[in-house]
Amino acid sequence: MQVNVGFLVSYDYKYLKQSIPLVYEASDRIVLALDIESRTWSGNTFTIDNDFFDWIKNFDVENKIEIYKDDFYDPNLTAIQNDTRERTMLAEFFGKGNWYIQLDADELFVNFKGFVDYLRANPKYLINPEKNKVQLFLFFVNLFKKLPDGYLYVEKPFETATVATNYIGYKNARISKFRKIYLPFFIVHNTWARENEEIYFKLNNWGHNKDFDVESYFTFWKNIDSSNYTQFKNVHPLAPEKWRSLGLCPTNDIDKVVSFLENSKILNVSRLYIFGKNIAQKFKHLKF
Repeated sequence: MQVNVGFLVSYDYKYLKQSIPLVYEASDRIVLALDIESRTWSGNTFTIDNDFFDWIKNFDVENKIEIYKDDFYDPNLTAIQNDTRERTMLAEFFGKGNWYIQLDADELFVNFKGFVDYLRANPKYLINPEKNKVQLFLFFVNLFKKLPDGYLYVEKPFETATVATNYIGYKNARISKFRKIYLPFFIVHNTWARENEEIYFKLNNWGHNKDFDVESYFTFWKNIDSSNYTQFKNVHPLAPEKWRSLGLCPTNDIDKVVSFLENSKILNVSRLYIFGKNIAQKFKHLKF
């Protein structure tokens, strides 16, 4: 089994310098998907500094990284439809016979080697994927805001999202309609913890940018800091109850944030909870 990992490259490409090193050693191949005209899913353009490509060249000592350029923007589609389209094209670029692992630039994988060990220990899912379609769901710790004295992050219950599937069938971004398998692995997602200008650009170019009031949410986000964060509840822009409360990580060094979350035992989910989720999925997808 070859471990292929795909990253989508867009305006937040600089975060790849943090996310790629976390998966590099345990990967066989890393593909960076970049629109041929550097356009977002909404059709806006961005620029990538040449320094980034120099970094790739210097970092990639084992020649694992390749850049896949294609026309990922269709003006007749919405942002989320272009999102789904690009992920499908990237998966097809990988070729058949392996897991389709996709990550975003701002997703920091905790214990990627352990995740790969799980994949290698479960080859059954690759024997006949067309008849046994699954998608692997992990737990996401979302970083909400970077402050002078630390990072605000979303507390439990952690959000879940898929990062891999054994069959191409994306319906909404990375999400398919296949059976979900929940695994006790974590992604630290640097979702909103960015400079004001970058957050504003992201909100306006996100796949869900038409699903909420961008201006109102941006103002709301700017007003939260380390002195008042405990007063705010239900802070997700689309489904408020998904992000019920915020915690403060007392360091503004992103590498130390991951270590802090690991060492403080914040990154844990009950095995019974995961077992229950997986049993429910098995029943849901039983074929009679």
